[in-house]
Amino acid sequence: MIPEIRISDYDYPLPDARIAKYPLAERDASKLLRYNGGVIDEHIFKEIPSLLPEDSLMVFNDTKVVPARLHFMKETGAHIEIFCLEPSVPAEYSQIFAERQRCRWKCIVGNVKKWKSGRLQLCNPENAPEVSRLGLEAQMVERDGETSVIEFSWNDGSPFSRVLEFCGTIPIPPYLNRESESIDSERYQTLYARYRGSVAAPTAGLHFTENVLAGIKERGIDMENVCLHVGAGTFLPVKSMEISGHSMHREPFAISIDLIEKLRNRDRKVIAVGTTSVRTLESIYYAGVQCIETGRPSDIPQWMPYEKEYGYSFEEAADALIAYLKNNSMDVLKIGTKIIIVPGFRFRVTDVLVTNFHQPQSTLLLLISAFVGGDWRTIYDYALSHDFRFLSYGDSSLLFRA
Repeated sequence: MIPEIRISDYDYPLPDARIAKYPLAERDASKLLRYNGGVIDEHIFKEIPSLLPEDSLMVFNDTKVVPARLHFMKETGAHIEIFCLEPSVPAEYSQIFAERQRCRWKCIVGNVKKWKSGRLQLCNPENAPEVSRLGLEAQMVERDGETSVIEFSWNDGSPFSRVLEFCGTIPIPPYLNRESESIDSERYQTLYARYRGSVAAPTAGLHFTENVLAGIKERGIDMENVCLHVGAGTFLPVKSMEISGHSMHREPFAISIDLIEKLRNRDRKVIAVGTTSVRTLESIYYAGVQCIETGRPSDIPQWMPYEKEYGYSFEEAADALIAYLKNNSMDVLKIGTKIIIVPGFRFRVTDVLVTNFHQPQSTLLLLISAFVGGDWRTIYDYALSHDFRFLSYGDSSLLFRA
């Protein structure tokens, strides 16, 4: 049954002054709130290795943010901003970033009413020679509600990944109320980012430094990666009064068969770094259920966890998924998820969560409430009254599941 949850019950006052507009000078100097069994204490993030359960499994999201925001100009002088959301043609991230002449993306277009037709030229106010040589142009292919399919074409045979590096800017969150700056190219990216595709950073990972990662390894904690490409839906507020009226965007993810086998045979705590890692890990069970019931995994629907109580154990679901991958000679599961985690969700994988402090009335705040058994206000009241910094560049928390 789809949960009946009023989003107004997940509101709290967040003064603009509490939103971190810039990162701290040192990634691991941020504050860290630990919540365990209703008890809260305060630390510095660099201390996190000593706070983690020994012999646990820590899972990171190694997606990489792409400079997906592009600025074009019409002959009339009107500026058009194009925000690349996800590949259209080719549909695979690795393929589209390798294209050398043209490609199509699903995009959000700013000032779209002033662009009826025709090709747009990229803005190049400083006449940068690298940008001029590329000759990047954009053409509208189709519009579908709030998004459009845009075809990009360019001249010099560079892969599209290089085109974006020269022509695009990092799409920092709109609530920062500023333009992207040079610092964002480095700091709005995790140290371990590997696979291009996200338009928003998995921000829980922004606090990790080489020293912190080394400290975690020294504790005997196993570190593994998943990859979920974060979509622009992460910025979208919940506009409906009830959560049942909110639609989640699809986000593609990849997880290796080796990690699925580790999770299936685990006798230790699983620590997720960020809500994106949680959504990936918890989607494994439902992919396995699909294998049991339909013979193959596919994109996880938003409300699948709530439609009925599945009688399969996690081990049974994982076994079915592993068998499917082996039978099809696949080392990695690659599908998408729309899963929404709200109070009433049954966690089957994640025991501990590292995460930042999220916006009022957001799906991420509902995930936190589900994880801590509804006690989110205790955590957020403490953070607000103890000068914690909020949102993407803000401070962090270490939450043990209720």
